[in-house]
Amino acid sequence: MKPIGKTFLDLLNKFIISKKNISIEMIKILLLFKLIHNNMNILLIEPYFTGSHKSWAEGYKANSQHDVQILKMKGQFWKWRMHGGAVTLSRLFNQSDITPDLILATDMLDLTTFLSLTRKRTSLIPTAIYFHENQLSYPWSPTDRDVQQNRNKHYGFINYSSALTADHVLFNSCYHQNSFIEESEKLLKHFPDNNELKSIKIIKDKSSVLPLGLDLHGFDAHKTNYIGPPLILWNHRWEYDKNPECFFRSLFNLDKNGVDFKLAVLGENFKTSPSIFDEAKIKLKDKIVHFGYCEEFYEYAQWLWKADILPVTSIQDFFGISIMEAVYCNTYPLLPNRLTYPELLPIDMHEDHIYENNEDLYEKLNECISDIGEIRKKKMCFIAEKYDWSTMATVYDALFSSFI
Repeated sequence: MKPIGKTFLDLLNKFIISKKNISIEMIKILLLFKLIHNNMNILLIEPYFTGSHKSWAEGYKANSQHDVQILKMKGQFWKWRMHGGAVTLSRLFNQSDITPDLILATDMLDLTTFLSLTRKRTSLIPTAIYFHENQLSYPWSPTDRDVQQNRNKHYGFINYSSALTADHVLFNSCYHQNSFIEESEKLLKHFPDNNELKSIKIIKDKSSVLPLGLDLHGFDAHKTNYIGPPLILWNHRWEYDKNPECFFRSLFNLDKNGVDFKLAVLGENFKTSPSIFDEAKIKLKDKIVHFGYCEEFYEYAQWLWKADILPVTSIQDFFGISIMEAVYCNTYPLLPNRLTYPELLPIDMHEDHIYENNEDLYEKLNECISDIGEIRKKKMCFIAEKYDWSTMATVYDALFSSFI
């Protein structure tokens, strides 16, 4: 068994200090874990093993007190993974000698199909499904062929049926949990009869929130300083749902009004990235200090430590990994009053960090730039630190122990 490294009371105190709304249920789970702290064999099933899904799975495996095995497929062709991944993964499981105490799947797995194809071995094993995202409340691009041909609802139904099948349903934020429940009800109302609306309560009653664990301490070794004009950061995917139009339009206005700033554009980009990125590269060429994906982690980490301000404009986010990474590196966040963002910050910080509309974003951003000396003195890392695996792994272990 791996050493715990922290006393139980230290863990509780850390949670109570950093997250005042810790539930009585969580305390009970932690106490239970203290009493029955035994190793479990956990099979973590991930059909889409790349990006944040891969980091989460590997992070939990590396930090858990339990024995975690990962059954995975390459992270590509996400629609095919949702349709056919369960068939391949069930074959691999049936050919293995894995004997898990708990099956932990993610939202990319059709859990219903997987369990039906492995029922001789899995019928008595508790199951949990972890939702990184879901295809019901995820804003699809209007150019997607499945949207144009009205085929996109099938992916949401896979998420719904998997949640109904699992013994435990876990979401990475309160917003995610609530939006999934709401959209599931809308989906079922779409059908002509026997829409089984009562099944929504079944899912709701076995659902809970379990925030992501992140490897934030990995940024510590790359801390660096920056001296120069206020540095604005984009560190998200270059995709429609991150709303780059709003982000860059605000910066165009700053530039038009003679505001002095620099810009670092990071994040993964794709063959069909929104055209606003090309426009920004031309219009803001004198402001840009970096433009493109960082191949090496140390380079990404250094830009986060250098950055001053993180204006977020996304129309989709179920947690906010890139935000918490930047905040851990003391980047000052400006977040919209929607999605999961308000729950990421203490209420007493909302006035300064949460904006209501595009005009409010521009005003707050301009104020931050004007007062950059004070902004650079502020410490933000305490907001994100509680999500580091050094804390979250024990919370995960406690919860999963309670499932058996």
